[in-house]
Amino acid sequence: MPFKTILRELVETTHGANGAILADWEGEAVEQYCLTDAFELKVTAAHKGIILNQLKDILVNFPSGDLRYAVITTESQHVIVGVVGADYSLIMTLDRDAVTGLALRRFNSAVQLLVREIY
Repeated sequence: MPFKTILRELVETTHGANGAILADWEGEAVEQYCLTDAFELKVTAAHKGIILNQLKDILVNFPSGDLRYAVITTESQHVIVGVVGADYSLIMTLDRDAVTGLALRRFNSAVQLLVREIY
């Protein structure tokens, strides 16, 4: 299943989702699907990827296990940032009124599909 198909399905089946992007270890877009500004999604992915890497570094010192994902909530949106294997990340943006629990369930399913495609 191509990356674009996985991302499109994730966005279109998640209520309140605006976009999803698969990024590499440098924060560069591999593939994306969005209902809004594609450039804004790329910028969001680059910055949230940095935050994800910082969180991974912090958690190395704790016995809680590896970081899987983080939800960042701002005044206007939620952003889910997750690890896809060792070298990639998935970032999804959502409206502020989206149900994050349901979004996380779909997000994790998409991560599993992406891992199968990449590795």
